Amino acid sequence: MRIAPRLILMALFLSATGLAQNKEILYDFYEIPQSLMVNPGVKTSQKWHAGIPVLSGLSVQAGTSGVTVNDLFADDGVDFTTKVQERLLSVMTDRDDFGTTNQIEAFTVGFRGKNRPENYYTFGMYGEMDIISYWPKDLAILAFEGNGGANLGRSFDLGDLNLRGEVVNVLHFGINKKVDENLTIGGRAKIYSSIFQFQSIKNSGSFVTRDGQSNVYESAINADMQLQTAGVKGFYDIIDEDTGTTKKDVKSLFTERTLLGGNLGFGVDLGFSYNLNPQTTITGSILDLGFINNSKDVWNYTFAGSTVTDGISVFLPEDINNVDNDQWQELIDEIDAALPHGENQSSYISWRPVKVYGSARYDFGQGGNGRIFDNCGCAVNGRGRASTSDHYRNSVGGQLFMIKRPKGVQAALTGFYQRRFGRVLSLKGTYTVDKYSFTNIGLGANFQMGPVNFYVLADNLLSYSNIADSHYASLQFGFNIISWNNN
Repeated sequence: MRIAPRLILMALFLSATGLAQNKEILYDFYEIPQSLMVNPGVKTSQKWHAGIPVLSGLSVQAGTSGVTVNDLFADDGVDFTTKVQERLLSVMTDRDDFGTTNQIEAFTVGFRGKNRPENYYTFGMYGEMDIISYWPKDLAILAFEGNGGANLGRSFDLGDLNLRGEVVNVLHFGINKKVDENLTIGGRAKIYSSIFQFQSIKNSGSFVTRDGQSNVYESAINADMQLQTAGVKGFYDIIDEDTGTTKKDVKSLFTERTLLGGNLGFGVDLGFSYNLNPQTTITGSILDLGFINNSKDVWNYTFAGSTVTDGISVFLPEDINNVDNDQWQELIDEIDAALPHGENQSSYISWRPVKVYGSARYDFGQGGNGRIFDNCGCAVNGRGRASTSDHYRNSVGGQLFMIKRPKGVQAALTGFYQRRFGRVLSLKGTYTVDKYSFTNIGLGANFQMGPVNFYVLADNLLSYSNIADSHYASLQFGFNIISWNNN
């Protein structure tokens, strides 16, 4: 049972920051090949592209919907205990979450069909870590304040414990198809190979202490809790053995599971872009509509049942010497029998966090002489020179993002402005409102130096002067080689 509490503590530590997995700057930034990963139906222009291995797409996102690091650890003269009470326990709710998402693209390749130039094919592999933990409000109050005093008679909700995490490797193959001058659609198939996964998302129960009859107080526990893990115990056993080959064994197991040796799953991405008129475009996509069948290296922990105990009956001062270890053990055995904890290896299905994007874009400021766009990728789907609608220097619009989380859907709204400077540079500025921040201003830049493409996208720029006091931050960057038309 040691692995269960350690895993929960590890999840809480790794999720010291939270996020929404939103890539609002990259979305519909069609000059960047990686925009296909957030909308397989985005407009494409290049003949082919290849990402620089490992460096083509790196993404780190972090934030918090409640307290920040600075709130607790700033040197402001306020006692730490007071900070915890006033800035954590009294403010945060069980809907506040912490988490982290990191993504690294191992490789990516895209090319246009020789006989079907309207089709653009992509394939690649990336790894992703995603951990989320909701703030266990009642359990935190119980641990910090105890069950006496003002909390006597309070029912503490054990269902506040809600967390989920995974590290997964993804192999994917996609098709982007230009149906006509107005509509582009796309789809992507994904094979998931799980490195490890854990979740404790359907807990329920309560703990309450009240005035007793046989003793001063009695406590009632009613619990139905479970922690499911797949792939965790294999790593835990290797590390716990602590042999001379521990590092090598961990690396070997990680590599094996990366190359389709872990628990497998399947998913799809779908997307589209549609021109309402030459200057107005709407887009949409749904990502990670899929699951993983966890059947290997499964180890689950359960804690279920109900009991009422009044503890050890002691009458002071005459019984002070009668409270021995046997009586304490009897109490522990009583609770243990009434609330049995168990372990099993039952397989289970874990669902991927489904994400939905949508946007509306208005283009304006025609670029004039179209010759500056020759071989720039503006010739959509490689059919000669670009049309007039591809020469607009400016774009403005709005985006919607939603993601399915264990306690419901999280959403974000983004407004953006994009400016193109010929074939060399494109900038995109964003303002995003979500549960993490109301002051999230982001900026993305795409540089084209001959066939070499470099992009960097950063969120919540106003927080960079004090990251510790930030509710949200993200950074994405990558390098690609791009070829257009006959280049």
